[in-house]
Amino acid sequence: MGMFTWPVRIETIDGRRSLDLDATVDTGAAYMVVPGTRLHEMGVVPRGLRRFRIADGTVIEGAFGEVLATIDGDTATTQVIFGADGGPTLLGAYTLEGLALAVDPVQQRLVPAVMIL
Repeated sequence: MGMFTWPVRIETIDGRRSLDLDATVDTGAAYMVVPGTRLHEMGVVPRGLRRFRIADGTVIEGAFGEVLATIDGDTATTQVIFGADGGPTLLGAYTLEGLALAVDPVQQRLVPAVMIL
């Protein structure tokens, strides 16, 4: 699948601060990743640490928090990883599933999905 970006708005859980981003859609990533500095500036508080295996096989530990994510008018609570400053913003599988979105790799877009119950 080719990589593409999609606009997403994240908000603090209390809805007081928001940030509009262009995120790279990455179904190989479990979670949404946003540079940590941007999350700290919004007031997002880390809730804990998780372990992740990155592309080269290395296992790293990263902080996670919670935000509201809005794509195409739909909003869901999602977990977000405090990524490296200057690193990419990624839109991972957890957030896509929470918003009931699927990837159309041919048209490089997100489309509503029929979810499995």
